[in-house]
Amino acid sequence: MPTSLADWLTHLESLHPKTIALGLERVAQVKQRLNLNPDFPIIVVGGTNGKGSVCAMLESILHAAGYRVGCYTSPHLLDYNERVRIAKQQVRDAELCASFEQIEHARGDIALTYFEFGTLAAMQCFIAHKVDVAILEVGLGGRLDAVNVFDADVSVVTSVDIDHVDYLGDTREKIAFEKAGIFRQSRVAICADTDVPQALRKHAGDIGAELWCIGSEFGFTEHQGQWDYRSKVGSRSALPHPALRGAFQLHNASAVLAALDALKDKTPVSMEAVRRGLTEVELTGRFQFVPGKPRVCITSATV
Repeated sequence: MPTSLADWLTHLESLHPKTIALGLERVAQVKQRLNLNPDFPIIVVGGTNGKGSVCAMLESILHAAGYRVGCYTSPHLLDYNERVRIAKQQVRDAELCASFEQIEHARGDIALTYFEFGTLAAMQCFIAHKVDVAILEVGLGGRLDAVNVFDADVSVVTSVDIDHVDYLGDTREKIAFEKAGIFRQSRVAICADTDVPQALRKHAGDIGAELWCIGSEFGFTEHQGQWDYRSKVGSRSALPHPALRGAFQLHNASAVLAALDALKDKTPVSMEAVRRGLTEVELTGRFQFVPGKPRVCITSATV
């Protein structure tokens, strides 16, 4: 049995013949064996671009509001631990190794991918630490992605564009259907793409999800260096711009506030927390300086 995190990650890479193997049956079986049944609200974030920004802003605002937040994102830049954070702190090697060992024993002869192993380990850590809310970033697509084995209390699709056509389909409508797979019946589903695909609208209607689209159920206006947010349930005025750079960050920030509106009965958030969270948000790889020489600044082309 591996003993270090590096050894475990090498082991996980060798377990499944494919790096990507979409489907929920295998990971659902192991989830059941591990009895992973979270009792806290879950926000699932998918989309072509903007997932990382939305997850980071949600984490920052909810943390500023005093909640113990679990956040699972991918990929990592320097250390695997970046993927699993609790209270904005990376989970320690020892905890991840202990989770990996439990999953290894529980899976038996079921082959899991690297990402599926990591998803189960992240949730195991969140449950053990009794987080107040969890944010899960979709790895690829949505409908058949490992994070979708957990039911979202509110789901967010940031944008829909042509990506991973070998797995998701070769048209925007086919890809939209896959991304809409994270929606749940009778729960709010948010779309921050100004051109909402018909397949996404149809799937929300077919399953009875409550679809909120930017420009109708929620939106924003920008003025004099600040911006205002409004939704079908409320508004927030004179907000600071997010600390993250990018042309579409107000679209992302609006989706974040819409998700918080949808969860306001479970995790209410004050204006002070929203303002603080927006100004303090950080995202690994977004204009980040890496230690060492020469001095390197890493930027991301996505939003």
